[in-house]
Amino acid sequence: MSDIGSRLAELRQRIRHHEERYYIHNDPQISDAEFDELLHELERLEADHPDLVALDSPTQRVGGRTVEGFATVEHIVPMLSLDNAYNEEELRAFDERVRRVIAKGAVDATAAAAEPEPIAYIAELKIDGLSIALTYEDGRLLRGATRGDGARGEDVTANVRTIRAIPLSLRRSGPAVPPGRVEIRGEVYLPRAAFEKLNREMEQAGDPLFANARNTAAGTMRNLDPSLVSKRGMGAFVYQLVDGRSPGSAPLALAPADAASGEGLRYDTHAATLEALAAWGLPVESHWRRCANIEEVVAFCAEWGDRRQALEFDTDGVVIKVDDLALREKLGATAKFPRWATAFKFPAQQATTTLTAIDVNVGRTGAVTPYAVLEPVKVAGSTISMATLHNAEDVARKDVRPGDRVLIEKGGDVIPKVVKAILPHPDGVPRGEPWQMPTHCPECRSLLHRDDEEVVWRCENTSCPARLRRSLEHFASRTAMNVEGLGASLVDQLIDQGLVHDYADLYHLTPEQLETLVVAPKEPKSERAVARKLGKVGRNVVAQLERSKSNDLSRLIYALGIRHVGEKAAATLARHFRSMDRLMTEPVEALQSVSEIGPVVAASVRAFAEEPRNQQLVRKLKAAGVNMDSQAPEPSDQPGPLSGKTYVLTGTLTSMSREEATAALERLGGKVSGSVSKKTTCVVFGADAGSKLEKAEKLGVERMDEAQFLAFLSAYN
Repeated sequence: MSDIGSRLAELRQRIRHHEERYYIHNDPQISDAEFDELLHELERLEADHPDLVALDSPTQRVGGRTVEGFATVEHIVPMLSLDNAYNEEELRAFDERVRRVIAKGAVDATAAAAEPEPIAYIAELKIDGLSIALTYEDGRLLRGATRGDGARGEDVTANVRTIRAIPLSLRRSGPAVPPGRVEIRGEVYLPRAAFEKLNREMEQAGDPLFANARNTAAGTMRNLDPSLVSKRGMGAFVYQLVDGRSPGSAPLALAPADAASGEGLRYDTHAATLEALAAWGLPVESHWRRCANIEEVVAFCAEWGDRRQALEFDTDGVVIKVDDLALREKLGATAKFPRWATAFKFPAQQATTTLTAIDVNVGRTGAVTPYAVLEPVKVAGSTISMATLHNAEDVARKDVRPGDRVLIEKGGDVIPKVVKAILPHPDGVPRGEPWQMPTHCPECRSLLHRDDEEVVWRCENTSCPARLRRSLEHFASRTAMNVEGLGASLVDQLIDQGLVHDYADLYHLTPEQLETLVVAPKEPKSERAVARKLGKVGRNVVAQLERSKSNDLSRLIYALGIRHVGEKAAATLARHFRSMDRLMTEPVEALQSVSEIGPVVAASVRAFAEEPRNQQLVRKLKAAGVNMDSQAPEPSDQPGPLSGKTYVLTGTLTSMSREEATAALERLGGKVSGSVSKKTTCVVFGADAGSKLEKAEKLGVERMDEAQFLAFLSAYN
């Protein structure tokens, strides 16, 4: 048995070595057939000796079953966003801020008064993928989680284990692997070759093509079937090491995340950290560079702005980080961004093409907006055939016309837009007539209307098929009723078959109805394109609808698509009025008296409630079993420790939503107001706080940042 154990250990070590050579270094040392032979031998031995199978064996990467759903996990330290720089001037401004802060902290007065010393930075290519947090315990992969909202993400361990670039156990032949638990952060991505291969397969099957590699990578990691994820050929790079010695203590502390690296281990520089990560067998993108000053950073960004198209993966910029970890601690972080890092974004990529037509789209609120139909052109790695034109005034201002050659760009390398018409026409052909906004809805032919104070034209027909289609998609979206599987193609089928005429009809659908629906490719691209029945997908949608009945009232209010009522206003209304019955009967004055609810929202809610068809819709939803009450804890009648005190929230909090912060204060008896005055007790501020914080400073009102606010709340728990 000892011989078998030794052979198993040898095979696992050899396979991991060759995985690293192939998936990380792109330098295979054996043929695919030889690799498969090693893997098959390992599989045979483990099948004969199941008691010797190890969790970190290469054979344990892919599970054979789908998971039921993703659990929510809390990050050891928040995964903060990065501030952006878009040009050389903004890069230099970042460097000046860093040097100024460090100079202010100098002990020696003479040194502080002198010109700040140059700062060394690490420049890394910014991978265009999905942020991931990998937890290792005593060197073995324990968990993989998405970034989520920064404080909490989704547990996607089963999918992470299928990515061969990510080791299931860390190599122990180099620097000491940190004991205990550490979190290693990075990015998972879809290589360009894998993305192109996937789209060729989609085309051959007659299915719609994926738009770009980043969205495909994100969607792949949220797939519930690890075996499908394993077939996509995902890649990964890591760039950050987080101290995991005390994962249960102060998980929301705003310390620099990679200032330490495990129990008993500490690196002085980020460069040393990257070298250690690579030595442990983790995939570190090899083109990072230590820059002695901002001049070298600027040169690095300019170099890769030109070279990036030769890479095997997509990158949309460069991440610049202070190399000295002790300096990072001095610089600290805001509630949203570390002060010691920034992301230089490459200029939006542009291309010229022909604008073949200007069409309009009808949204769920009836808004009718124009968009450009283009001759397909490749920009930033994806093929663009449509672009936004915002509104009729935007079209008139740019004076773009069908037949024009136009300049388009992907803003932030994501959203395509028309920049301008290229005039005169290169071929001397006269321009077409100026485009005119249609007077009638393209779907239902109702007359379009526009309020004097708006630029948007609207179809006022609530029965318009286009409005219904968009409304159903919104109703089922993740931030509303969260009905997975109820996407655009299925919504089209439900409307075309006459099965759904409003939201309530969704709750009367049966598995049998959905199983037999046939979804055909809209534009078959080959003879192999075939229509297919929904089958199990249909049954899952019915199950998702049943689950959504128990959602909190706040989700329902938002899902109803009441004009001007977003997530925040919906949560505020639900928390205050507690039931849909009460909300539907309250006068405008009562609605407007609620903190954070202004006259526009109040009037919109009242108009919705007075419409007979909406009243009937709410009754139908209630009869279908949809929850109509707020499930948030009832406010106590007893005076709380904050009774008589008024708080104002401003900016973005990373550890909780504005609604959760409001609820926390109200549970303690405090009142939350939307404006600052001399009577305000305290202003709680997060990232990007604006005029309310400035006013509080002028009035001498107490102020708390997010870290202070969390400590303040914890004192009452």
